Parts: sequence; structure tokens; C-alpha cells
Amino acid sequence: MPLPTPFTAALAERFGKRFSTAEAVRTHHGHDESHFSDALPDGVVWAHSTAEVVEIVNLCREHRVPLIPYGAGSSLEGHILAVNGGLCLDLSEMNQIVAIHGEDMDAVVQPGVSRKTLNAALHGTGLFFPIDPGADASLGGMVSTRASGTNAVRYGTMRENTLGLEVVMADGRVIRTGGRARKSSAGYDLTRLFVGSEGTLGVITEVTVRLHPLPEAMSSATCAFPDVASAVQTVIQTIQLGVPVARIELLDALTVHAVNRYSKTTLREAPMLFFEFHGSPTGVEEQAQTVQEIARDNGGEGFEWATRQEDRNRLWQARHQVLHASINLVPDCKAISTDVCVPISRLAEAITGTQDDIAASGLIAPIVGHVGDGNFHVVILTHPDQPEQVEAAEALGRRIVERALALDGTCTGEHGIGIGKQDFLLAEHGDAVAVMASLKATLDPLNLLNPGKVLPPGVVQAAYRA
Repeated sequence: MPLPTPFTAALAERFGKRFSTAEAVRTHHGHDESHFSDALPDGVVWAHSTAEVVEIVNLCREHRVPLIPYGAGSSLEGHILAVNGGLCLDLSEMNQIVAIHGEDMDAVVQPGVSRKTLNAALHGTGLFFPIDPGADASLGGMVSTRASGTNAVRYGTMRENTLGLEVVMADGRVIRTGGRARKSSAGYDLTRLFVGSEGTLGVITEVTVRLHPLPEAMSSATCAFPDVASAVQTVIQTIQLGVPVARIELLDALTVHAVNRYSKTTLREAPMLFFEFHGSPTGVEEQAQTVQEIARDNGGEGFEWATRQEDRNRLWQARHQVLHASINLVPDCKAISTDVCVPISRLAEAITGTQDDIAASGLIAPIVGHVGDGNFHVVILTHPDQPEQVEAAEALGRRIVERALALDGTCTGEHGIGIGKQDFLLAEHGDAVAVMASLKATLDPLNLLNPGKVLPPGVVQAAYRA
């Protein structure tokens, strides 16, 4: 249904050209990188300050209009789709770096600052922000989805790297959670409540993030293996030995083939690990030697090194383009990208079982993973106009998640829940989901903040009736 006329009039008067109901603008904000159908908001508004976010939240509450926070639109589970219509709050122009505290190794940023922008601002400080999900996502969106990426095995996820937040609540209050101190035992940990909440509990308007020293030396390497099981065994032994690798990425043979086609690389088309080592020159050399010996014992061969920055950048750029490379394998296809995470000791079982499922499905589905922390992704390729393929892809996705849960894993390591994995959230957490819904009903009593996301509808309805 269209936005109420008094509501649109108030937004137009207050924000002028920063409020739009144009179809092209709504279309841009009505789709993300997921496979779900577009769901357009009824209008879009750009905020420039916390005070303006408060105004917008108050207007939405007064007129009972759903509000969907929007960062860069790079999410993979439909997080920013306006499934109930409403107003899209674009935070991309809240893009100021508020402060960089070099001695304390932290930075305070507005939510629209991207990870690349922050790292560019840190140039020359000897510090960097390590969380790298591939896309140049906004920091607010990365907090909201509890993003991680290729560096998480060493530096952790957004959960470990978010020190504090400023949040506008559904009733218009502005609260601050956490702070710049490196530890605190003062009260409930509200920061962790909002990290991963996907815009359903409040609108994040400021983020304090942890920074890390730039390593003195870096080197990257690739190594091919006879099969995925051998590569995974190398990962397990590396982690269990305590080698402080910065990144360990797995690509199956099909993924390597896709990368070679798309990125014009010449990698050996076999199951492959990408490594990166950070530290002192001596430490990096020792790490690399240890991992090379482990890999050799597991049949790995053809270690190829990239020590120059431009070579490393090219290697990791190719890795980050895996989704687009995979889609490029099959003309006119659409990708259903799913991820799961399991304990490292169960990783080989999870991946080989997934390979068997893919073979049985008859579908093309490259596998790639941040396997150093047990997280892997499957890009399932389908033609949307072939219902039997879509049905087979959905069944394959369910089997992948069900196996991960059976192996004491999680239904998503970093993509989040959005609208795609709500049933799996219930399977994973059981009665705890009702507790989550109670929190949602308490903090957002009108269910206006990104409604329809994270929590299964039936559980939400029960919480609001209670």
C-alpha cells in the first residue's frame, strides 16, 4: 500500500530531494545480491545525521510505516528487501570518519563508511581494519549482519571487532552501548545484542571498531591437492598446530576453473588452498615452512608464492570475485548462495557430504570457503524459468544446512538469516528463538524495524500477542 499522504508530505518538506518515491530509486533499493525476488520500498530517504534518523524513526512510528535500514545493498539473504513495503532509510551518506585513535587502536565511524574507505583513511598510521567480506560493504551493514570474511581465522568477526555502538531505538531514544575501553563488566552486553540483529532492533548510527597493527611482512601462496579431503586435512592440522595464519581459503576444482575463466588467472584446476601469512619476516617464513610441510604430507604440491603487494592483491581479488565467476559458468543462470559453519574437526565430513549431495542433485554448484574457521559457501546455479531446477536447488540447500546442524554447526557462518533461513534458525536454536522474539516485541512494540527478517513469522506473532 502507498505511504500515507501526510507522511510523504512531511518527508518531502523536511528532506527535499533526499526523499524519493521514483520507481528507479525504489528499484535500486529493492534488491540485494541474494536470489530472492525484488521487493521495493514505497519510498527512500537519505539521512545525514543521528538527529535526522531520530526524526525519520519518529515519523514512521507516528504513521505506522515500516522502516528498512540500507547500507550498500550487498547482503545475501534478502536483508534489505521491503517485504512489507514501507520506507527505506539509506545511510550511505552518513559516511564520516568521526575519529581515529591511533594510540588506542580504534576508530569511530558513521554507518555509511565502507571498509575500504576506512582503510584508506588509516594509510600511514601503521594500522588497518581487517574484516574483509569481499564486497566493499558499509560498516553499519557489517555490524548488522555480523560479517566476517577471509581474515576471520586470525582477526575474528565483527562481533570481536565492534567495541561500541550508537543506536536509534524504535521509540526515538538514542543509546550508546559499549565504549572504547578494551573490556568492561558493566551491565548487559547490549553491543552484542545489536551486532547481527539485521536492523530489526534499532538503527545503528555510529560504530566504534577495533583496529590492528599492519603486519611487518605478508606473503600469500596457493597449493593444489588431489582432492578436497586432503586440502581440508591440511587446514585442520594447521589450525590444531596453532599456526597463526591470517587466511586459509578453499576452492574446489570447479571454482578454480570459474576463477581462471573470469579473472584470467592460470591456477591449476584442482582443489586448492589460498594462504596468507602475517607477521615479522622471520615469523612469516616459519609459518609458511610449517604449512608447506603439512600440505606436502597431505599430497599438496605446486606451492606458488605471491610476496609483492600487486600479486597478492590480484590473487585475493580473484578470490573475492568467486560469486560472479561462478555465475558466469552458466549463461542466464541465477545463483543461490548459501553458507554454513561447522567445528573444524567436522569440516571434512561436511564438505565431502556436500559434494556427494551436489553430484546426486545434477546441479552445478562450486564450493568455496573460509575453511580456517570451518565456514564454507556453496553457489548453486539454476535457471529461474526451470521450476525443477529451482526445487532441486532448494532441496540441496536444505540438505547442506541440515548436515551442518547435525555436525554441531550453524545454519549460517556469516551471511545472516534475513528472509532465507528463518526456519533453520528455529531448528538451530529451538526455544531460544521465542526469547529473541520477546526482545523484538519489547524493543520494537509496533514491529516497524525491518519487519519480516530474522525471526519466523509464527514466533513473532506469538510474541506480539503475549
